[in-house]
Amino acid sequence: MATFISNSPDETQGLGETWGRTADAGLVVGLSGDLGVGKTQLVKGFARGLGYSGRVHSPTFALVNVYEGGRLTLFHLDLYRLETLAQVISAGLEQYLHPEGVTVIEWAERWLDER
Repeated sequence: MATFISNSPDETQGLGETWGRTADAGLVVGLSGDLGVGKTQLVKGFARGLGYSGRVHSPTFALVNVYEGGRLTLFHLDLYRLETLAQVISAGLEQYLHPEGVTVIEWAERWLDER
């Protein structure tokens, strides 16, 4: 696993943009980190790298935002409000593990947690 250190929101978005430019369909990216560390900033850059020019925001209350209009569709998931693996499973999100576009999951560790 690679480690990237960012010192600003712009650097974080730039990293996401670089990844978005080279992403292939079927890619799933899991993001983990405390509140405010820049997960959504990375997704904003990722969307820009895919060619999406609209507004990108965290889907904390919707669970999933879908961004179309770029080179690939971006599925942006946020599992923050789901506290257990059972809740994640019951939300019916499995389809996003095999996307026709690209999936980026904030709080991905909640999908893996077996509390």
